[in-house]
Amino acid sequence: MKDRINRTVFELWTGELIFALIAWIAVFFVRDKAIYSLCLLIGTLSAMAASYHMWWALDRALDYGEGGAPKQIRLQFVYRYLGMCVVLGAVGIFFGSYVIAAFVGLLGIKFSAYMHPLTAKISTLVYGQEILPPRIEYLYDEEIKETAAGQE
Repeated sequence: MKDRINRTVFELWTGELIFALIAWIAVFFVRDKAIYSLCLLIGTLSAMAASYHMWWALDRALDYGEGGAPKQIRLQFVYRYLGMCVVLGAVGIFFGSYVIAAFVGLLGIKFSAYMHPLTAKISTLVYGQEILPPRIEYLYDEEIKETAAGQE
């Protein structure tokens, strides 16, 4: 998985997990602790999937050029939003009033975005400058550099 995500997604996931741990403190104030924890976990995993999808959609939209990129970004936003609605609807159907816990888990994506500078500093302190290997996607650029170096 390390070669499939970049550092920003990893830091967003870290922020979402921190938010989930903070939100889990409320487990002491609810009646059914297992259902609350499960719904919070479902919301947090959905937020993590949504943040990965957001990165993936933005990365792929650049391939569509100036004309197609905004349309592709809007389309992927609608897919992501509908996915979140489906998750909340399913939690509401199966777990009733604990849909709020899933919604709080989904709010982790917002918390994580706002706290990204902090999580970036923490990850730099803990893991050094680079915590994940760079994605090797632009091999064509490397071939151009090697060809140019060979011609000189």
